[in-house]
Amino acid sequence: MDEELKKNLEKVAMTIRGLSMEAVQKANSGHPGLPLGCAEIGAYLYGHLLRHNPKDSRWENRDRFILSAGHGCMLLYSCLHLAGFDLSLDEIKRFRQLHSLTPGHPEYGHTDGIEMTTGPLGQGVANAVGMALGMKILAEKFNTKDHKIFDNTIYTLAGDGCLMEGVSQEACSLAGHLGLDNLVLIFDSNHITLDGPLDQSGSEDTAKRFEAYGFAVHECNGNDLDEIESTFDTIKSDPGGKPHLIIAHTIIGLGSPNKQGTNKAHGSPLGEEEVELTKKALGIPEEDFYIPQPVKNFFEQKLEKDLAYEDEWKKVFDGWKMSNPKLFAEYETMLEKKLPDDFIEKLGAVEIPDPCAGRSASQNVLQYLGDALPFLYGGSADLSGSDCTMMKQFPLIAKGDFKGRNIKYGIREFAMAASAAGLFGTQMIIPYVGTFLTFSDYMRNAIRLAALSHYHVIYQFTHDSIFLGEDGPTHQPVEHVAALRAMPNLHVFRPADDYEVKGAWYSMIKYQGPSVIILTRQKLPDLGERSMSFHEGTGKGAYIVKKEKGKADFALFATGSEVSLAMDVAASLEKMGKHVRVVSMPCWELFEKQSEEYRKSVVGGDLGKRVSIEAGVGMGWERYIGVDGVCVCMESFGASAPASDVANEFGFTVDAILSRLL
Repeated sequence: MDEELKKNLEKVAMTIRGLSMEAVQKANSGHPGLPLGCAEIGAYLYGHLLRHNPKDSRWENRDRFILSAGHGCMLLYSCLHLAGFDLSLDEIKRFRQLHSLTPGHPEYGHTDGIEMTTGPLGQGVANAVGMALGMKILAEKFNTKDHKIFDNTIYTLAGDGCLMEGVSQEACSLAGHLGLDNLVLIFDSNHITLDGPLDQSGSEDTAKRFEAYGFAVHECNGNDLDEIESTFDTIKSDPGGKPHLIIAHTIIGLGSPNKQGTNKAHGSPLGEEEVELTKKALGIPEEDFYIPQPVKNFFEQKLEKDLAYEDEWKKVFDGWKMSNPKLFAEYETMLEKKLPDDFIEKLGAVEIPDPCAGRSASQNVLQYLGDALPFLYGGSADLSGSDCTMMKQFPLIAKGDFKGRNIKYGIREFAMAASAAGLFGTQMIIPYVGTFLTFSDYMRNAIRLAALSHYHVIYQFTHDSIFLGEDGPTHQPVEHVAALRAMPNLHVFRPADDYEVKGAWYSMIKYQGPSVIILTRQKLPDLGERSMSFHEGTGKGAYIVKKEKGKADFALFATGSEVSLAMDVAASLEKMGKHVRVVSMPCWELFEKQSEEYRKSVVGGDLGKRVSIEAGVGMGWERYIGVDGVCVCMESFGASAPASDVANEFGFTVDAILSRLL
């Protein structure tokens, strides 16, 4: 390594250590071990390797860095501040404080320069895999022989905990299978976990494991800048075809005289005395949050190079734009997520047979959406023929061939969901992924981070209730709809027929956040023409599908396949001279966002006896039916039998419901 560069990066590493341990100490909370142990890696990445522009942190072709080991975020915050991102020293000093830009784990959309929300271990690795796949897709789509506008690299830093979590292994297996050679996984191998030495809980050969996945494996001393550079130089000269793992041997808490190399440095402040001793050991002045002037000067010069990187890219981009006007138009559509002017009309005109299973109706809609929306990419966890997620007019994505629009994630539900978040992180893709509703539990933490961070990801879950029948209670979701509804920011749709399926897709494409669409395997009848548009019906989350003819004796609230059941119950009640309102509630979250006036017009006032009908647990329905309402729901797991027998067994028939109401 060039000696001048090395001296500067050594100073940067010492500055990272100083800022990190002081911020943790001032907050009296945090994880100093990783920032102290990985300071040279952070210094090399942000001081030399990354091609990005901190003054334009959303530049499309930037290199991306994802800190999968999100607990070590003071490493990242220190690097972002020093590199010139919009993160002040005052915010470093406010680490882990209310409303600061430096929360306890990195949050996408909250802090400039944060590519993905991380913290739950392993997910950042899967995010990086999805992002690397997304950039391969964009490169294949837009690069030409004369102009290469996408050629960036995705870097992620993970610790032992990340690699122990199954999601990272699912994702790395997929990365190796697809040959994502634009992915570099840096493994902070310090042989320490939160609870103690690694050898108390793990002893596998990580290098052999990743070689078996199809990775090119490298090793280096992660605290030696010369070895770090040599390793990255080797990667640069690699002919490609494989993702890369760097096993970077580091010392956790490096510099702390009494805690380095132990779990005591992992997740607690060093203590004021130990911070003072560590500063002395590292040669850091006693001044609080000290940043040497040479380090400031170094990053000012680096910023000039960063600006030049993007300026040079813009010249290439302008040449590409002039030479490829059709590609540029599609580029703009994908970047801005533009909808066609006639989108609603053509969506409404999609032909769907009657009766039709919810999953089949959605598949028909997806064929139109695939043609209309070039930014929509789909995938499934080995169930595309069952969850009906395939856009049949487009091929599969495969190793060395990223032209397709369908991704087979394999039986890797958690990695699928976390990788989809990474696809969203490319800024030009809205991903949707599919599996059975009961398997949403495998994906739950990834869905949660998407909801926290407002990732625009769509989840299509089929086989939605006990009515899938013979597969039995292991596959019959009961509590899942309620559990998903409990998640803030997540729109959960359970459409009743083809009209609501179309409306759900329209709403999910428009919503700047994650959505779930929950669909039946069994066929559902079309509830008939509705006079309202998608905006006025499904788009409002709930609406009156059948109006009472006089003062209501009963109000029936239902979702999905149970709306048609509610209509049948209403018809029987009307034959008895009763007045009945039926309300379809495909998306509670959207309904709760409507005006008070609209909500009252649908569910307010004296509506007689209030009844909810949904083939899942009753949790949550009390807000609409009150404590005196009748909740027709599941109070146990299901049973293996034909659907009609299951319906009889658990009271989801007209006669069984009437017996509870009269």
